Amino acid sequence: MMRRLVLGDRAVGGAVTDHIADQPGRLYVVTDDRGWMTTLREDGIRAVEGDPTDVSNYPDIADTVVVAATDPERHGRIAMRAREVFPEAMLLSVTQDTTSENRDEQLETVVDHQIDPDAETTDRLLAVAGEPHGDRIARLLSAIRPLSAPLAVVTHDNPDPDAIASALALTRIAEWAGVDSEAYYFGEITHQENRALVNLLSLSLTATSTESFSPDEFGAIALVDHARPGVNDSLPPGTPVGLVVDHHPQRQPIDDREGFLDIRPDIGSTSTIMVEYMRQLGITPDESLATALLYGIQTDTDQFTRGVSDADFAAAAFLSDHAAEDAIARIDSPDVSPGVLETLATAIEDREVRGSALASCVGELGDRDALSQAADELLDMEGIETVIVFGYTEETIYVSGRTRGSTVDLGETLRDALGQIGSAGGHAKMAGAQVPMGVLDAVEEWETLSIVVHDTIAGRFFEALDSAPQIQLDSDVPLRFPPE
Repeated sequence: MMRRLVLGDRAVGGAVTDHIADQPGRLYVVTDDRGWMTTLREDGIRAVEGDPTDVSNYPDIADTVVVAATDPERHGRIAMRAREVFPEAMLLSVTQDTTSENRDEQLETVVDHQIDPDAETTDRLLAVAGEPHGDRIARLLSAIRPLSAPLAVVTHDNPDPDAIASALALTRIAEWAGVDSEAYYFGEITHQENRALVNLLSLSLTATSTESFSPDEFGAIALVDHARPGVNDSLPPGTPVGLVVDHHPQRQPIDDREGFLDIRPDIGSTSTIMVEYMRQLGITPDESLATALLYGIQTDTDQFTRGVSDADFAAAAFLSDHAAEDAIARIDSPDVSPGVLETLATAIEDREVRGSALASCVGELGDRDALSQAADELLDMEGIETVIVFGYTEETIYVSGRTRGSTVDLGETLRDALGQIGSAGGHAKMAGAQVPMGVLDAVEEWETLSIVVHDTIAGRFFEALDSAPQIQLDSDVPLRFPPE
């Protein structure tokens, strides 16, 4: 539950209080204006008559604090006291004074935002202080600000554009909060578009491995675009995680732990959630980050045709003013490697079709991301609504799936088919899986191995399709912790 505290005078604080009083959560006001205090109490708002600089008048907890005093000097004193008592809270300065040259310099050391109510729109004020889900940003900052060691932002293995952009956005938010951070990924960035995204925009992510990544070196670990350590990433299962931001539906509730959790299956991309955070914090992404976030939204929603929400359109509209659209065009049209073409040719030749479903084993893999590209292409075949393409290395079988125009929940279907012998997950329309080769019986002949892999994966897939779960809309109430 969002807990908001307003400190100051009716002349400035009255408008703020009117805006946020009807929003979910608790509102507490400290003012030495007896008349305003009486009016607030008559309206059912908890108000205390007292000096806003006297910390004994403050409640025990506040997620957002609004300083709204007319006199600039007094305003500054209130802000300093509020920051001392609530170091992790979102602290807003709302003042109509525009004459003091020292005001900004004095306040910017302690407040998160300075808002002129005459210049700011009501929407902007509500975005940072009063919107129904404004507690998310307060809790996010509460999870980041206390960190004395760097924040490690970890994507899922072999990250796609949404994961890449989301990780970099969270590092930007951490920077804004005064905390060092770095974005990490396990595996490789091999998909042509993904490599083009990183190279053209000069994006800074650090490739890591199980041997070199030590969770103990960080103040906290954040997961973006996935939700469980050891599932779709190479972190040890059970690794303590302090932050999770994701948009994929979860088959099982996330275990309770201290930290921040924001999972919204009704949103088309994690990048959209990050844009929401940045807008609430008043952070304007630079061209490179804005372009990456916009591309992340576009790819995860399949150009706004799959799982798209109003929030995705709003985020894209905001980003379009800051992104380099010519760069997106160049990212979308990279050179296609011979390996990708060979994978696609094999997938077409060796496909197995049952009804509107297609499965194809491409054999030994040189480029894992070629699987997703092949799946995208095969989905365009006439009469096909669901596709999986899979191949293997010496250690792992990799599966990429797509579906369209179907009621099949592909993420759940792959979990049912392969979850007992490997890991699987993703969207209702786009999903993937990894299966250790060790689950197969020893096979000496390489050609025979390909047959065994095909029969194992395709067999389980088609069987699961017969009882595949249907797409169901999740509640629009986001999962979060700690519980209210």
